[in-house]
Amino acid sequence: MRRSLPKLLLLACLTGGLATARAEDLQKAPTLADHPPALLDNAQASAAALVERGQMAMFDMNFDLAAQSYCHAAQLGDVEGHYRLGRLLLQQRGLRRALGQARFVLTQAAALGNAEAALLVSSNAAFAGQAAVRPTCLPESVRVAAQPLGWVPASFDPKAKAISAEEVEKYVSQLSVERRTWAKRVQERAPFFGVDPGLAVSLVRAESNFDPNALSSANAQGLMQLIPETAERFGVNNPLDPAQNIEGGLAYLRWLLKRFDHDVIKTTAAYNAGEGAVDRYEGVPPYPETRAYVERILRFYRAAVHTAPPVPKSQRVKLVNKAPAQPRG
Repeated sequence: MRRSLPKLLLLACLTGGLATARAEDLQKAPTLADHPPALLDNAQASAAALVERGQMAMFDMNFDLAAQSYCHAAQLGDVEGHYRLGRLLLQQRGLRRALGQARFVLTQAAALGNAEAALLVSSNAAFAGQAAVRPTCLPESVRVAAQPLGWVPASFDPKAKAISAEEVEKYVSQLSVERRTWAKRVQERAPFFGVDPGLAVSLVRAESNFDPNALSSANAQGLMQLIPETAERFGVNNPLDPAQNIEGGLAYLRWLLKRFDHDVIKTTAAYNAGEGAVDRYEGVPPYPETRAYVERILRFYRAAVHTAPPVPKSQRVKLVNKAPAQPRG
C-alpha cells in the first residue's frame, strides 16, 4: 500500500530526529575512562599487578574492568597503564570523546618513554582531529609529565637530567685541537646568553661538528650554521668569522628558548626548520632531517626542558629580542 508524500516526509523527519538524538546521547554517554578506577583487594597493589588484571579483563571482554585497572596503574605513573588505557579508548567506535581522552593518555605514555605511543600521538589522523581531553579517572590532582605536542624522539625521557658539565668537558677534551678551541669558546660564551653550555655544545656538534668553515647546501654558514637572514637579524657581519658566528648563533638560540618556553624539542626543531614550521605543526615538523636532528641533540643533551644558568655579572651581553617580520620555515 502506497503511503502519501506528507506521511513519508513526517516519517523521515522523525527518523532523522531520532538519529540526531541518538548521536547527541552517544556523545554525552560516559566513556570507559569516565568511571573511577577500581582498586584491587590489596590497596597497595603494584602498577604491574593492575596492568596484569587489566589484561585478564580484556581477555574476558570485560572492558570496564580493564579500563579501571589501567587507569589505576596510570594514576600510579605507570607508562604501561597509560599506553593500554589509551589504546583501549582509541578502539572505542562511535564515542567521539574517547578519541580526545585517548590522545591525552597516549600523550602521557609518550612522555613517559613509550615509543609506540609516541608514533600514535605524532599522527593527528589517529584521533580524527580531536583535541586532548583529560579522562575523569585521571583528576587534576594526578601529576602527569608535561609533554610537547606532536612527535617526540624515541629516546625522549621527560625525567632525564641534562648532561653534566663534567661529561661535556670529557667530550670536548677528545676533539682535535682546533675544534676543541671553538667548543671551549661556545662553553665560555653560552652563559652570557642565558644558555646552558651543554645545550650549546650539543647544538654546534649537530650543526657543524665545530668546523668554522662549514657550509650547507642551504647556504648556512660557520660553526652554528647561520643562514644570511638569521646572521643579519642578529648582527653578524661575517658568518665565517667564528667569534661572530658563535655570538649570533647563541643570541638566536636564546631567542628561540624564550619563544618556546625552554622546550628543548621545539627549540631545536625551530633552529633546524624555522619557528614558522614548528608553529604550523604544533611541534616538530614531519621532516626526516629535522626529526633526526632533534633526536641527535636530545641523545647528547638528554633533558627535554632547558634550565638557564646564572648570567655572569661581568661582560653581560645585550640580547637580541627582535622578532622577524616573517617567521622562518
